[in-house]
Amino acid sequence: MKSLVFLFTEYDSRKENRVRTIVFGEVKWKVPTCGHHAHVSVFGAVNVLNGDTVLHRAVAANATTFLDFLKILKSRYPDQLIVLVLDNARIHHAKMVRDFLRQEGESFHLIFLPPYSPQLNPIERLWKWLKDAVIANVFHKDQMDIDQAIARFMEYIDQQPEEVLRRLGCAA
Repeated sequence: MKSLVFLFTEYDSRKENRVRTIVFGEVKWKVPTCGHHAHVSVFGAVNVLNGDTVLHRAVAANATTFLDFLKILKSRYPDQLIVLVLDNARIHHAKMVRDFLRQEGESFHLIFLPPYSPQLNPIERLWKWLKDAVIANVFHKDQMDIDQAIARFMEYIDQQPEEVLRRLGCAA
């Protein structure tokens, strides 16, 4: 019998900032603005028993990168039943994901939340923490800057499993 690991999982996208030049007559002002051309997608899972966090940065949130994330979880918890709580995003139901899960047999069990109910998934609190710590009221000058800020956040929470559980509402 396999041991069980219960994970809340989800992905989040954060956008970088860019600078827009505004011209008034002869005066040029560079005004920092929120951009939409580049972003960072982060897949995440939190083990509710010990606060172990698995975060995976990806260039996009799609079925291929979600499948990569599932493979990371499988390597992190090789001989355990991995129970994932997910929303109903299309990438979670993609054919390549279903095929992978079929091949893995009983390694994964997926629990899908009702549509439009992010409040039911505690990992949303982790994304709020990420936003508050890394994104809110911070101007990131480029993609590298936002990547580095997210990497620092990931390193920090790796060292703080009790704080992760507390913020998710899973601490005893």
